[in-house]
Amino acid sequence: MTTNLEAAQRARAVIPGGVNSPVRAFGSVGGTPLSIVSAAGATVRDVTGRDYIDLVASWGPALLGHAHPEVVTAVQDAAARGLSFGASTPPETELAELVIDRLHVDGVAGIERLRMVSTGTESTMTAIRIARGATGRDIVVKFAGHYHGHSDGLLAESGSGVATLGLPGSAGVPADVAALTLVLPYNDRDAVHAAFAAHPGRIAAIITEAAGANAGILAPEPGFNAFLAETAHANGALLILDEVLTGFRVGAAGWWGLERADGATWVPDLVSFGKVVGGGMPLAAIGGRADLMELLAPLGPVYQAGTLSGNPLAVAAGLATLRLADADVYSRVDAASAAVSAGLDRALTDAGVEHVVSHAGSLFSVAFRSGQIRDYDDARAQEGWRYPPFFHAMLDAGVSLPPSVFEAWFLTAAHDESVVERILAALPAAARAAASAGQTQVGSQLWMRQKS
Repeated sequence: MTTNLEAAQRARAVIPGGVNSPVRAFGSVGGTPLSIVSAAGATVRDVTGRDYIDLVASWGPALLGHAHPEVVTAVQDAAARGLSFGASTPPETELAELVIDRLHVDGVAGIERLRMVSTGTESTMTAIRIARGATGRDIVVKFAGHYHGHSDGLLAESGSGVATLGLPGSAGVPADVAALTLVLPYNDRDAVHAAFAAHPGRIAAIITEAAGANAGILAPEPGFNAFLAETAHANGALLILDEVLTGFRVGAAGWWGLERADGATWVPDLVSFGKVVGGGMPLAAIGGRADLMELLAPLGPVYQAGTLSGNPLAVAAGLATLRLADADVYSRVDAASAAVSAGLDRALTDAGVEHVVSHAGSLFSVAFRSGQIRDYDDARAQEGWRYPPFFHAMLDAGVSLPPSVFEAWFLTAAHDESVVERILAALPAAARAAASAGQTQVGSQLWMRQKS
């Protein structure tokens, strides 16, 4: 039988770091990363044959649970018809129609046209290119701790793996490119006003996660997204809403739909989608107003292309997932999330560990500190060295958490009451492990190394 260590060692001989995405390497929690061979429902299975309750959910796409039979059948049927054609297919139109329909809330169209790509990085990169093409301007505003993929201009002070590894950005990004991105503190209206005052007529767009979910959960303060839309438009700029994580996961119309249902009247100019829209397959998309989206080639001068864009298998998975993601699915995910996050809060409180559990819809995360968390500096100012022992205690109990304190926890419609009870049963021991952690332990060494 192969062990996870043997699988990792073999991978490291041919793949940088043994992983194809950095956070998978367990760099901030230590230990040997899991090598997964299969998954079903709420569980994943590693190379040793051990099953774990999964709270990663492929970083969001597995809304229905892993290997949902109807999604698997849809992909198998699509594969039998051919893997890729290099031509348009009717299901691409069906998926675009379904997404547009879901973003039509209370009679208001959130988007009017959709272009499919393969990754979230492509989606945000293309949205920015459209914004620059539409406005004739170069500068983009982003927020510290928000992750919009690994394109050159968006890695400065990003969340996700960049935060996990403690990197300020990335080598290989030319200074002239980085200079076209202004990084502001999140939820800071004065900083946004100051940026436009300092760069009159030069800012093409503000890009923001609909709700921050890549430096732990950083929810927008009430009215902040509306403020961004109003300020951008008042200054001739666009608002790009990054819903790669939140889109179709926190609700049928994503975070914008939740705000709209609460009475918000703002509408984004461009929206980036990923994760759930592809049902676990490599698919993402950009949506927006017709006049903006039709700047894309072949209708307009903004070029974007992709050999595998709108891949038939990915489209089939996305269609099946969105068709199955009804109100009952979101209700089950919300209920499971509420139960687990409450149990997490209770266990850490009982263990005497200072903490904050932050929420954005069904997404939540924990930070080992007291007080409100409203921006990236707040997220980093925590006793993050408590997370590795907490993480490994949960793993020992058969619960697989995101291997970084900066990541959101994801539950699925397959996390039923029996699964939730098993998670809740594992939390008290993990909380005690976090409580007894010391800054001389491995967790502290990993945390301090990433912070340096």
